[in-house]
Amino acid sequence: MAASKTITDGSASREDGAGSPDPKTAVAEVVARARAAMEAYENHDQARVDDAVRALAWSIYKPENARMLAELAVEDTGLGSVESKVIKNTRKTFGTLRDLLRAKTIGVILEDPERGLVKYAKPVGVVGAMCPSTNPAATPVNKAMMALKGGNAVIIAPSPAGAQTTRKTVDLMRAELKKAGHPEDLVQILPSPVSKEMTQELMNQADLNVVTGSQDNVKRAMQSGTVTVGVGAGNVPVIIDSTADLDDAAEKICMSKIFDNSTSCSSENAIVILDDIYEDAISALQRAGGWRCGEEEREQVRNTLWQGGKLNRHVIAKPASVLADVFGLAAEAAAAKFFMVEEVEVGGKHSFADEKLSLVLSVYRARDFDEAKAIVRAILDVTGKGHSTGIHTANMDHARELAAETDVARVLVNQAHTFGNGGGFNNCLPFTLSMAGGTWAGNTICDNLNYKCFINLTHLVSTIPEDKPSEEELFGPYWDAYGK
Repeated sequence: MAASKTITDGSASREDGAGSPDPKTAVAEVVARARAAMEAYENHDQARVDDAVRALAWSIYKPENARMLAELAVEDTGLGSVESKVIKNTRKTFGTLRDLLRAKTIGVILEDPERGLVKYAKPVGVVGAMCPSTNPAATPVNKAMMALKGGNAVIIAPSPAGAQTTRKTVDLMRAELKKAGHPEDLVQILPSPVSKEMTQELMNQADLNVVTGSQDNVKRAMQSGTVTVGVGAGNVPVIIDSTADLDDAAEKICMSKIFDNSTSCSSENAIVILDDIYEDAISALQRAGGWRCGEEEREQVRNTLWQGGKLNRHVIAKPASVLADVFGLAAEAAAAKFFMVEEVEVGGKHSFADEKLSLVLSVYRARDFDEAKAIVRAILDVTGKGHSTGIHTANMDHARELAAETDVARVLVNQAHTFGNGGGFNNCLPFTLSMAGGTWAGNTICDNLNYKCFINLTHLVSTIPEDKPSEEELFGPYWDAYGK
């Protein structure tokens, strides 16, 4: 065989003139390079690991890079807005860096003499990171930071739609690693052209898959035989109850809904308003920038939003001015920020209860709080079970009821969902771009993706004074109630 050349952008090497590489061979080579990089990585030293994590963060946080990648992402995918992606590239990265630098992930991370326990953190191995077109720059960096924090190497599988942006992102990460004296092959990307077969091979050969994006990718990764952390679909319903500050709620819902033209899985897709404040809440939402569609307009939106049983690509993540024209709304609607469609009942798939990935907000009216909770659960049963919901209220008993009775991993109170669900500087959730929904969503975790997903633990266990209760202590209540 002819000698192969090394691709300097972190892709696998391939035969000169051979065209597309054989997926199994190409991925095996990338994985081998990742393992060699891990051998050279100073992942026994927390300070050096943190240095590598900082390098990755700076590669996208650097102002000129954050903007360049945001512009490239919108050009590459046709999704979202440049200004929102600049914020995403910087805010998410900064918050994640904060979280990671506060964590210990190398060597002994816990000593508990009273329990006779010492915990050692160790790498999980080569991480396969499948990334979506909605965040072709921010998500690869986010996952790479967490992977390297655990002492691992990572191989990025980009979405075909965002591949150009992701390759540039990987180039920037590798350049910063090199500058700081770390092996560049700690971060790689699958070779061109992006294909389902190549991504599947990475799923098969990696030590851990971390999948964000299409539910098909999540399913295929979990069926690959490789340990997989996947995330579920979003479709966030939010309640506005009778005690809410209506203008504050409306401003937060608007700010969250319009961010990146509603590409986020945490974007509000529906709101449920209690009957006694319904019209006042609608008025507040109109003041915040919402357009209230009439019955005829609502049907125009419905018929345009879904085409042939799928979301119409001409409306996904498009600006409001474009949508107003595509939907055929009144001329004044072009000045709105988002569009409200009022529904009487929760439909099924491809109804307004489904995820819309657009600036269309479904509105439901509930006669009381019990019905509002039932509507939220019905919406999540259509799409988004396990992901999240929210409430605007001054009554924390309502928030607690919603959390106790709804099968989601997160319930946000009085927050702009897009900015709080993936971690915030004013809440305790870990910063991330990947949010799992537990077994409700077919996921292995019910948390925000974080560094703990990227380490294995060795437990050193010593003897302690015997802790053995009597039979009476354990069985006594049962014997007293039912006899022996």
